[in-house]
Amino acid sequence: MTRTDLAIIGAGPAGMEAAATAREAGLSVLLIDEQPEPGGQIWRAIERNTTHRPDSLAFLGPDYAAGRARTERFRSSGAGYWPSAMVWHLDSPPEGEKTVVVAWDGVTRQVQARAVLIATGAMERPVPVPGWTLPGVMTIGAAQTLLKSSGLYPDAPLVLAGCGPLLLLFAAQCQAAGIPVAAVLDTTPPGAAMRGLPFLPQALLLGWRTLLKGHRLMRVLARSGIPVYRHVRELEAHGTEHVERVRFVSGGQPVELEATTLLLHEGVVPNPQLTRLIGCEHRWNVAQRCFHPVLSDRGETSVPSVFVAGDGGGIGGALAAEHAGRIAALEIAEELGAVNRPSGDIEIVKARDHLRAEMAVRPLLDALYPPPAWIGKLDGDVPVCRCEDVSARAVRGAAVDGAPGPNQAKAFLRAGMGPCQGRMCGLTVTEILADAHDKKPDEIGYYRIRPPIKPVTVGELAALDGPD
Repeated sequence: MTRTDLAIIGAGPAGMEAAATAREAGLSVLLIDEQPEPGGQIWRAIERNTTHRPDSLAFLGPDYAAGRARTERFRSSGAGYWPSAMVWHLDSPPEGEKTVVVAWDGVTRQVQARAVLIATGAMERPVPVPGWTLPGVMTIGAAQTLLKSSGLYPDAPLVLAGCGPLLLLFAAQCQAAGIPVAAVLDTTPPGAAMRGLPFLPQALLLGWRTLLKGHRLMRVLARSGIPVYRHVRELEAHGTEHVERVRFVSGGQPVELEATTLLLHEGVVPNPQLTRLIGCEHRWNVAQRCFHPVLSDRGETSVPSVFVAGDGGGIGGALAAEHAGRIAALEIAEELGAVNRPSGDIEIVKARDHLRAEMAVRPLLDALYPPPAWIGKLDGDVPVCRCEDVSARAVRGAAVDGAPGPNQAKAFLRAGMGPCQGRMCGLTVTEILADAHDKKPDEIGYYRIRPPIKPVTVGELAALDGPD
């Protein structure tokens, strides 16, 4: 049994900054992460690339290279660190210490913590289009992970489809790395500029640096010579044993392209598994079409002494996650008696100001790149739950048969009972059922998450490090 003041789950921007800040305040800290080295998705493999593949830093860009300074700050903080470790349960009673259950190095270990910070970040929104289960269809985030981790990329001709900042960033990284892109299919619906206009003044005032980065990425794509199809809809992947063609409608005209790889991206959403597991209150975000935990301005959930920082509490990006991690760590330090901070403490005031500035551009991005409304309208044979091969038509059939929400539909269909525990189908099932019942997603709800939240072996369970 391991004991610590603060257990942090996730070694991305929020988790690393929180660990360093909490150590500065005098807390004992243990950071637990599934990756072999710190950085999260945004700075994945930054230490390895800096040491062994420095050429990668050139095409991955300055924002990625900046991650090395963050990992160095964390490494030098003195925080405990368990890499390649999987948290599969969190026991969080209203009073008393929390227990984090971790599979690490073939053993199930238990960590007793006075407070827990969940910094597990975001995951890509699944994009269930016809043919999305064919080999060769991936998400842009998965392809970027491959590029960061090993310098590899999928087979060409490569087609990127979706919308939002990550699509623009990956297209620019491909261009800089000399990776051939056959086409970009922009699924942003018409009228984006008009939708974003009311939010532009605030974004220009506080978030101009972010807007400037976005403008540069757009210029790179415009000058690249890559064909760009606008207002794409009715996207489909076709092939026998592998994706071979992509069909869609652009400008009212049907188009078909050859493709060996199709990369999809329709934004990112908070990873809700741990906060759902311990019963935190969640709310439906209409603009981002997803659930997120309800947080106080301290970053605390509805479960006492459990905090969330970063994209797991609402999408804001890496810099916003860092500031949120710092705020949460300072608040936890005060709660645990490590520091005696008056309400006007300059450090937390500065962190809140920085966070506010980073989040200023969020309403504009939500208006420019809205999540696809057609996901809630899905029907037919398109698979929704990949683990159990459940179609959109079957989910609608469950609604007709009387299933009022995802948990009842799970009993009818097994949707959400596979290894991913509903991560790949949860939001889609909620939206389809909401549409079928003519209700709001908040009224429909989400899956009840139970441990283990990720697959764990019998051997790891048997090798328990405590008496329980």
